[in-house]
Amino acid sequence: MLLRDLDIALAPSPGAEPPALLIEDLHFAYPDGRVALRGATLSVARGEKVALVGPNGAGKSTLLLHLNGILRGKGHIAIGGVPVNERNLPQVRARVGLVFQNPDDQLFSPTVFEDVAFGPLHMGLSADDVRARVERALALVGMQAYRDRQPYRLSMGEKKRIAIATVLAMDPDILAFDEPSAGLDPRARRGLIDLLRNLPLTMLVSTHDMLMVRELFDRMIIMDEGRIVADGNTAMLLADQALLEAHGLEAP
Repeated sequence: MLLRDLDIALAPSPGAEPPALLIEDLHFAYPDGRVALRGATLSVARGEKVALVGPNGAGKSTLLLHLNGILRGKGHIAIGGVPVNERNLPQVRARVGLVFQNPDDQLFSPTVFEDVAFGPLHMGLSADDVRARVERALALVGMQAYRDRQPYRLSMGEKKRIAIATVLAMDPDILAFDEPSAGLDPRARRGLIDLLRNLPLTMLVSTHDMLMVRELFDRMIIMDEGRIVADGNTAMLLADQALLEAHGLEAP
């Protein structure tokens, strides 16, 4: 569905379950005056896995940083019906697992176990509950054997899996990824794609990896110059050569 000239009401009807993610008319400018978001509007249903694509500077990373209040622009954002505002930030940040492009931005403890336990510990859980969450998160990413390893000694692919485990341990409703396949060799990339496919969570994934988009996501959102310019079936949008070229993209 093209959104260049179309206003769409995304709010759920009365009595309907709210979407996992709702963003309405989001605007944001950095302190230096650079405008990064110009009225971005989208909705992601529970369990949906959506690719967010566009050229560098399109606003993708800026949009992701709004999901748990790291950045605060003008507009409305809700996670499972809970507005993203100052009062709700602790609840929102427990619901949104944000995985950065560089896993070193998320891994800072002496051991893998301590990194994955960091979030649950700050939720006030008991030692037994924290341990259970860590073991479950590591099992989901296939890294149980790494619990006592030093994160800085791991490969890039291993670090990315541990970074994902750190947010899974928080038991989020949504996973938001910024360039998850960047820097991975072919084997690690394939392992990551299989992991994302099998995780039973709502996902919004910002990426330049169009091969991954074609393989993994039924829905694709194209951003350019801070706006959402297209939102629809991945296969249909990838077949629109003129649309892709207009927004600095290439079909895989």
